[in-house]
Amino acid sequence: MVEHGTGERGERVDRGVHGERRVRAVVFDVGETLVDETRLWAAWADWLGVPALTLFGVLGGVIERGEHHRRAFQILRPGFDHDRESAARAAAGRATSVERRDFYPDAVPCLAALRAEGYRIGLAGNQPVDAEATLRSLGLPVDVVASSAGWGVEKPDPAFFARVADAVGLPPAAIAYVGDRVDNDVVPAAEAGMLAVFLRRGPWGYTHAELPGVARADIRLDTLAALPEALRPFAAAGLGPGGAAAAAPAGDR
Repeated sequence: MVEHGTGERGERVDRGVHGERRVRAVVFDVGETLVDETRLWAAWADWLGVPALTLFGVLGGVIERGEHHRRAFQILRPGFDHDRESAARAAAGRATSVERRDFYPDAVPCLAALRAEGYRIGLAGNQPVDAEATLRSLGLPVDVVASSAGWGVEKPDPAFFARVADAVGLPPAAIAYVGDRVDNDVVPAAEAGMLAVFLRRGPWGYTHAELPGVARADIRLDTLAALPEALRPFAAAGLGPGGAAAAAPAGDR
């Protein structure tokens, strides 16, 4: 069952009703959920010697066909080796990495708000090891930072979501997973027994909002500003506004 409501700021908020859930942790995908990757993709276009719009357009076609995003590089440069080209960019002093300025305006405030309410907060997406290290260095209000490269398994593999549960130290039913993709986030998180939260933004988010699988999401949002309120019907006892005192001891973070 899905309920449709409006957040305090007028955003669309769709809530699945599962009274048995008692969420204690919220884990986020990274790219296009928390991070606006426009600058990173534009840097790749510059390296490839094509206009940014060309790469963005090719990427859109790849997303529409349900292909891996690296297929866009193969289309523009057949035989493209992502690891080799990444190393070449670094050697040339043209590597790019995520910076605080790349986060969507609602991202860090959402992380901070949820942590203040007592939730354990994690970041775990399909990211390279260097991205994981970068995220750790940014001083974000999170408890866990992990990546597919560090774990050796990518979404949507069920093993990835098992690692998410291990990382936050909670059963799947106590975890909300937030992402912008139906195939990599919503469906596998739901099948793992987690509360699946779909965020409609970025190229995947807007495209995947039209897919039937989006119905698997327990919560559907257009902005992370609405997430704390949307989670309240699912929150474990003691979590929510003023709930930090009921969270795990500091030594457990």
